[in-house]
Amino acid sequence: MDETIEAITDIGSKQDVFREATATGFLRLSEESIRIVSEGRSTKGDVREASTVAAILAVKETPRTIPHCHPIPIEGCSVQWNIEESGIRCTVSVRAHWSTGVEMEALCGVSAALLCAFDMLKSKEKDNHGQYNGTIIEQIRVLEKKKGSRTVE
Repeated sequence: MDETIEAITDIGSKQDVFREATATGFLRLSEESIRIVSEGRSTKGDVREASTVAAILAVKETPRTIPHCHPIPIEGCSVQWNIEESGIRCTVSVRAHWSTGVEMEALCGVSAALLCAFDMLKSKEKDNHGQYNGTIIEQIRVLEKKKGSRTVE
């Protein structure tokens, strides 16, 4: 029996409207790494600055990473960092006027930012056996999505 599989979701009939999504994630770190982040003194540079750039690039390149995501003309992206007791939290908001949502872009931004931070801190996170037992990327999720409430000014 022959079967046709829709390879790309057809969004052509959907109206372009304002869309915004906010995602967050957490990187559990050692006290030393938290101090390095807060002081901006990693041997590879400022962790938050470099990881913010990684988030922005990931937001823009989401369709190249996630096969079923459509290219979206991103109008805005913000990256927020919070230092917490056991690690750092990254929150990414993405905005666009388009026919499909921007949740995956926000999630990709958070993921890339936390991976970049992990990479920049991994020399301080290894235990005596070269393992990362206490370093965990967790809680990556969409916090909120909005559709249709903001107009072009």
